[in-house]
Amino acid sequence: MTKFLMIFRPREELPNLQCALRANLHFIPWQIAVSLNRVYFLAECISCWVCAADSIATGRASRLRWPLPEPRYRVLAIGSHPVQYMAPLLRRMAQHPQLDLSVAYCTLRGAQPAHDPDFNTTVKWDIPLLDGYSWQEVPNHGSGAESFWGLYNPELWKLIRKDRFDAVLCYLSYLRASFWISYFAARLSRSAFLFGCDQNSLDPRDGRTWKRGVKKVLWPALYRLADQVMVSSAGARSLILSFGIADQNVTLTPLTVDNEWWMAQSQKADRESVRASWGATPETTVILFCAKLQHWKRPIDLLRAFAQANLSDALLVYAGEGAQRQELEREAATLGVSERVRFLGFQNQAGLPAVYTAADLMVLPSEYEPFAVVVNEASCCGCPVAASDRVGAARDLIAPVDPGLIYPCGDVRALSTLLSGLCRDRGCFRQLGRAAKNRMASWSPEANVSGTVAAVSAAVHRRQL
Repeated sequence: MTKFLMIFRPREELPNLQCALRANLHFIPWQIAVSLNRVYFLAECISCWVCAADSIATGRASRLRWPLPEPRYRVLAIGSHPVQYMAPLLRRMAQHPQLDLSVAYCTLRGAQPAHDPDFNTTVKWDIPLLDGYSWQEVPNHGSGAESFWGLYNPELWKLIRKDRFDAVLCYLSYLRASFWISYFAARLSRSAFLFGCDQNSLDPRDGRTWKRGVKKVLWPALYRLADQVMVSSAGARSLILSFGIADQNVTLTPLTVDNEWWMAQSQKADRESVRASWGATPETTVILFCAKLQHWKRPIDLLRAFAQANLSDALLVYAGEGAQRQELEREAATLGVSERVRFLGFQNQAGLPAVYTAADLMVLPSEYEPFAVVVNEASCCGCPVAASDRVGAARDLIAPVDPGLIYPCGDVRALSTLLSGLCRDRGCFRQLGRAAKNRMASWSPEANVSGTVAAVSAAVHRRQL
């Protein structure tokens, strides 16, 4: 029997190909096709070509002689600056067999000392942020301020147009000029353009209601510009879908930290020594606030709830810095709890695992919190977290541990009742801490990278149609 080499196109095209083959009972011997960024199945037919088509269309690829190689995508990731929780993800992405990753930073704030207005101090993270992946700094001709022209990096245009990446991952805010430079350069280069959403509501941080109306009108059109929208949480996914964006155009890339690092550092921490430095005994209940001392974090709610609960043998520890510190110190004195409150100031990354490990419970009362990776960090260290219902991570990371750890934002009495209930049985902290740590097993950097690869693949395919 004469042998023919048949060519099967990618799986999404197989149903159409199968129909075409059944309608045309003939072959073109040894026809070879080549197309950029496409993978072809090659099968040597001896008898029944219909069975071969059926086996591929139904996923029974084991009948083929050659396995399907995975496509490899040239990807440019654009960030405003190096971020401590993104660096481990970029390292993993750089090692992924399907990604040829390059990273472009608009500034090097964070890797170099710079003033952080929210922390109200100069910040330089004390962990490596630029190791393990290929990166470059694109000069910023903007002001560096939190404004549209704060990030203006015109060389991004040349970089994207010259190298013609398969996909551009833009981690910049759409309120920055460089976002739009990247978008139009990608469009002209026919590169897939992906950007994300970490918001879980339309509410603005500054509370100005007119912004909510503007977002309601503009955001549906904005997110339709993406070839694929990457969302960091279940709440963000729900928000994007509410705009009428198709489900297949949205990919969950969970916002994560380097779980292994946090867990390893937690094991090295001397819990009792750290607690002793705060004046806590082994029997003392330590409640932690770890965030910027800013009004949208509502640190004063926790202080007032702590005072109302009137807990015996308990300490409230604030790890963070910001504009509200002096107000908090005055309020603690007014409430008569100054001796049971500690202010640690800004804590760099290397010191945080010991802080979480030494605490019994962390509380995050924020009114504006798209996600809050401090929940990830504390959970990895076995410290359970209670949070307001405005915290994005509450739905994904806290509710699976215990829905009772979530309370209505701004309800100080509800928070006070929550603290009192938990402190009646200090053994519950250990149990909740184990559950929080177990939850992080599936909310991992590997899940983020896997989601990113899936998003890139979907976006590139969509651009080729």
